[in-house]
Amino acid sequence: MRTPTRSLAAVELLLILPAVLFMAALAGRYLPPAGNQLAVTAQQIVTWYASRMWTLWVLLLALPILVTASGLTTLYHFWNREPRGAARPLFPSLRRLSAEFLIAATTLASAGILAIVTLHMAAN
Repeated sequence: MRTPTRSLAAVELLLILPAVLFMAALAGRYLPPAGNQLAVTAQQIVTWYASRMWTLWVLLLALPILVTASGLTTLYHFWNREPRGAARPLFPSLRRLSAEFLIAATTLASAGILAIVTLHMAAN
């Protein structure tokens, strides 16, 4: 059975984008000078997220948890797909490798976002 790695990678990327946008806006609002349009836009994004409580729970906790869990599960199946000592192709499919790399990257990013959010919640 073929695993849908490319579609899963795309779905994980879409699920993690709101949290990445928020984290980028947090960093972007401190760009000098104070009149910078990018800093003003970043502050508006942060204010929008902060003014709606559901965004903090859904977009910053639930979706990254979902991406981390599905990514770890998928990566586990990638690594255990072939028996130990089995002959592997010298040059595996570039599409398969790019999808696996994207899944690993989104999993790592979502785990980092979860760590930042939970540490911030614990500090307050």
